[in-house]
Amino acid sequence: MKETSFIKQKKDKWQEFEKVLENETQDPDALKDIFIEITDDLSYSRTFYPNRSVRVYLNSLAQKIFQSIYKNKKSERSRLKLFWTDELPKLVYEARPAFRLSFLVFLGSFLIGWLSSSMDIEFSRTILGDSYVDMTIENIESGDPMKVYKESKQFGMSMGITINNLMVAFLTFFLGVFYAIGSIGILLRNGVMVGAFQHFFYEKGVFLESFLTIWIHGTLEISAIIIAGAAGITMGRGLVFPGTLSRIKSFQISAKRGLKIMIGIAPIFILAGFIEGYLTRMTDTPDFIRAMFILICLAFVLFYFVWYPRYKAKTGYKVSFDEEKIPPDNNHLISYFKIKSTGEVFTDAFRFLSKNIKSILLVTLGAALLYVLSVLYFFEIDIESYFYFEEDPFNKVSEFPQFFYIKGRLLFFFLNVLLLSIVTFVVLRLLMVDEADQEEETMSANLGKIIQFLKIFTISILTVGLMATNQWYTLIGIILLYPLFFYWKYDAFTGRQNIFASLGSSFGYFGNGFGKGLGLMLSYFLLGAFFYCISATGLFWLYVDFIAMNLNMEQAALDRFILALLIFSSYFFIMMIYVLFLSGFGFLYYSNRETLEAIDLNERINDIGVKSRIRGIEREI
Repeated sequence: MKETSFIKQKKDKWQEFEKVLENETQDPDALKDIFIEITDDLSYSRTFYPNRSVRVYLNSLAQKIFQSIYKNKKSERSRLKLFWTDELPKLVYEARPAFRLSFLVFLGSFLIGWLSSSMDIEFSRTILGDSYVDMTIENIESGDPMKVYKESKQFGMSMGITINNLMVAFLTFFLGVFYAIGSIGILLRNGVMVGAFQHFFYEKGVFLESFLTIWIHGTLEISAIIIAGAAGITMGRGLVFPGTLSRIKSFQISAKRGLKIMIGIAPIFILAGFIEGYLTRMTDTPDFIRAMFILICLAFVLFYFVWYPRYKAKTGYKVSFDEEKIPPDNNHLISYFKIKSTGEVFTDAFRFLSKNIKSILLVTLGAALLYVLSVLYFFEIDIESYFYFEEDPFNKVSEFPQFFYIKGRLLFFFLNVLLLSIVTFVVLRLLMVDEADQEEETMSANLGKIIQFLKIFTISILTVGLMATNQWYTLIGIILLYPLFFYWKYDAFTGRQNIFASLGSSFGYFGNGFGKGLGLMLSYFLLGAFFYCISATGLFWLYVDFIAMNLNMEQAALDRFILALLIFSSYFFIMMIYVLFLSGFGFLYYSNRETLEAIDLNERINDIGVKSRIRGIEREI
């Protein structure tokens, strides 16, 4: 067809399209159809009239249609706004039963704490601790009952309180995985504590002062903890009541909903920490102003989390939210030789753990058992005084160095090196099986395994050394330097070069993916800290007490058995968290290696020539 005939045939349609674009109100479906037709015409003109003006005209018209379609596309800012105005209220409204249960549990436990304190004068000491009660009595006698809020600097106090509150909230949420019982247990504990706390001040005759001081920040803080409990119950509800879905699919959906609620209340904890650090200490402020501030905070909570979700449910949402998609059944294949984002690496690590859970549990449980037996029977230390365990999940992290460091016990140090090397060797054999098999083609299997293990053992000496350093910079060192050790282990394990050359390559991987490595390290650290602290929750201690009640042993032997159980469980959690780090950085190692060396890309390029020759379509140059 000649160009003039093509233009004559299509001209009227193109003019109609231009008129549609000039209208202020446009039908998205009509624009979609127009765009398809114009791109078809543009494709035709590019083929038959590549150097003519009609191609330029159609290209310009297609651009206008494209811009008209996407000019109203929601930006990230709009998406964030919709989360607060529509999505979060919708989630809160759908989780009404969980919110009611969470509030009733907290209220009931608050009354238990209040009534128990009124019937037993020593109950408050049991809950709050002797040191805190004695300190508060001294402050009351000195005429400043709220002095505790003035002793720390504002910024440091605000940051510390915010971090502590976030840990409490996320622990409350994560413990919902135990069929919501864990979240309910945390709510009970906090409710009893607040009830006993308030009755203590009531008994001392300073209830009004304590109320006006504590609830300045407590209104938001306690409300957020109740909401965190509701989020945990929402997550656990998917396990308890799966409906027509499988239990795992129901849990995936409910966990996603609960996590979104948790994201929604994070700013409340930050605001509550700021108020406690900067405003609560102002006890000289008139009572009327403090009471009004408390009422404003309460009004905000009731408005946004009670009234507003009901209002939006009646009036409708600005956008329609799709129902939660049921996760697919197909098993995802883990791709090793691919450049991945931090999120993809994080997900692949859990897929790897799920795929190899039996082998990983076997080696980590075995390592924990060997550790306990060695400590109990082969090391001349007073384990009752050396190993300490508190029923406080937030002091659990401070116990970490004791598992790796005993001053003057070199044999104890090498025990940890050996156990860490065994766990590392097994996980790397599972994670890098293809590379291990390639090495076995060039040397005997046994000799290859021995060399691999010796490399891992050598690097683990430095790894355990950093773990065992009982100093303030240990945490910073672990966050910043541990990715380097992981890369070193992987590269040395492959056997492509000697251990010192592998260290040099590891610096390249470390520098190339520093941002991804740091983000992955922080994510695993926070997740690992929460799960490590599970072994210090009231739920875990209830389990320990249940075991102790069913053992017919002398008290000394029973105490030693419980101590051994606590050591075993803590070391097992440490090894499982280490495996999570190891597997995650394994995939990040492959990603960085592909970025720097393009091994898989080069292989696929070479395969193109092979496939061409096989198919008989190779061209002569």
